[in-house]
Amino acid sequence: MGAGTGRPIYDCACARARVIVNGTTAQAFVSFEVDIAPTDWQWAHVVQSRKESVSDHLRETFPSWSDMPLWRVELIGSAAKQTIIRPLDDVNVLAVFSDANGIYEERYRSDSQAFLARARSAYSARAAQAVGNRGQAVRVFFPTGGHVDVAPVFFVGGDDYLLPARDRSWAHSSPLKANAWFDRRDQDLSGHLRPVVRLLKKWNAQEGSFKSFHLETMAASLFSTLGSNHRVAVARFFEWAPHWLKVTDPGGHSGDLGTYLGRAARQEALRSLASAATRASQALAAEAAGSHDEAKRLWQVLLGDDFPA
Repeated sequence: MGAGTGRPIYDCACARARVIVNGTTAQAFVSFEVDIAPTDWQWAHVVQSRKESVSDHLRETFPSWSDMPLWRVELIGSAAKQTIIRPLDDVNVLAVFSDANGIYEERYRSDSQAFLARARSAYSARAAQAVGNRGQAVRVFFPTGGHVDVAPVFFVGGDDYLLPARDRSWAHSSPLKANAWFDRRDQDLSGHLRPVVRLLKKWNAQEGSFKSFHLETMAASLFSTLGSNHRVAVARFFEWAPHWLKVTDPGGHSGDLGTYLGRAARQEALRSLASAATRASQALAAEAAGSHDEAKRLWQVLLGDDFPA
């Protein structure tokens, strides 16, 4: 499975950051935001292509005449919200199976893990890929690097799906409803939510400790307005986020998304946010004083070495 842990070859240096020499902090942010977002080519040939690869293989394994035929495959998670950042090593999809033949009641109602294992077995004979169970999904690794997490589910109705749980039971999930909620929030915030979340994910990769869905929902919940100055938005997030650790699943099933943060983890998260708030405030002050080199240096500490300082 080592192939899935390396740096994807499609995120090579030639496609990445354009270094700004003696530029302003605002210019550095514009460049950085472009560099961390997937290119059009990557959307088509990595994200969509891998989704279609999973869909084609599952449809071949579970055709219309199967006892549990594949119905459809949808993007979920960061790829669906368009908050995914480079390197593109993690794409999430929902694989929806039909229960038209009653297979759920007949075989899987009391053993969701058997259903998950059967979905995983679809890849067991493929030498080019390896898989591993990751909680409630099947992780498919690609030899060029990166992976797709496949969440196999049964359709219940509306936007409700049954997802395997670790204890062999089933959990209700509505990821497409959560995606639609995030889309509305991005529209309400004039299209600035997605780029701000991508910046926050770069910080989270450096020194944060938040799960992606939690971080996205926090950001989408705490802002009432957003402007084009994403530097200020990121600084405000660090300042306000301690009061927004408790946010509810917009899909309506998981309750408080922050419950994974135990007492120690919560204190560490608060410490990280406080430290980031201080440094971001210093960066804004340096920029206001005309000290762009110092401002960019501080943002590089927060956002990683790829930030053009």
